[in-house]
Amino acid sequence: MLNSKNSNKIAISGVTGFIGRKLKSFLQHNGFEVVSLTRRVLGYSPDKLANELEGCESIINLAGASIGKRWTDNYKKEILDSRIELTQKIVAAMRLMECKPGLFISASAVGIYDSFEVHDEFSTNYSNDFLSKVCQKWEREAYSAQSIEGVRLCIVRLGVVLGSEGGAFTELVKPFKLGLGAVLGDGHQVFPFIHIKDVLSGMWYLLKREASGGIYNFVAPQMISNKELCDAIAIKTKKSVKLKVSEWLLKKLVGEGAVMLLSGQKVIPDRMLKDDFHFAYPNIESVLDDLLK
Repeated sequence: MLNSKNSNKIAISGVTGFIGRKLKSFLQHNGFEVVSLTRRVLGYSPDKLANELEGCESIINLAGASIGKRWTDNYKKEILDSRIELTQKIVAAMRLMECKPGLFISASAVGIYDSFEVHDEFSTNYSNDFLSKVCQKWEREAYSAQSIEGVRLCIVRLGVVLGSEGGAFTELVKPFKLGLGAVLGDGHQVFPFIHIKDVLSGMWYLLKREASGGIYNFVAPQMISNKELCDAIAIKTKKSVKLKVSEWLLKKLVGEGAVMLLSGQKVIPDRMLKDDFHFAYPNIESVLDDLLK
């Protein structure tokens, strides 16, 4: 149980994004008061932001520029700065709050890991690419909240979040419905995924379980390849997979961001499983059964 008299008041940054919108609705439906940290509010000075956060028992940090756009040098800077600067500002505001929050949840991504080892939450085999470096710097800023007395920190490393109302799923399935489903590269790259409803349940779990702290991998227990994903979608949509998009073509079309499509991380949600967290959608078949009704 959350132990503050204001335990039903939660602030969320990134509230206009896919996960943020769903999380806000989910928490409000369950009786929480949600303070939306919009771009305007996050533009405040730390002391003014602290006033906005006053009374919040929990703060959930999901803000950051989309990684789905073409990665020009300027946009790569925006991807990094949007995460680092906003996290710095939120932590600075937390220090200035008269009544400190009991919990700070900050997002990250499984892209922090390399593509070779199998990773639980204690793995430090990180990649050396752009996204991994962003995640490492992002987490470093979040970790600074641990020096604030009474604040419990959870860092959520998200896989690809799948849902029918946003995120990657619509773009993922659209080619298959048109009969244009294709394996990307050699198809061997792992696709770490999680259903949006399991993300929401996972957040609830962290909010309610005071013993929770540190890193959590938010991915489904099943580990699948891009080819296995394509085969599963093809079966569900009754469309065969006839195409293959070469690595060369993907890099030509997408640029440096093609790394997200051509490499994947072998990630297991070890801590959640050991704590008997229930995944409602533990494999890709259950996800597709729900999202492609």
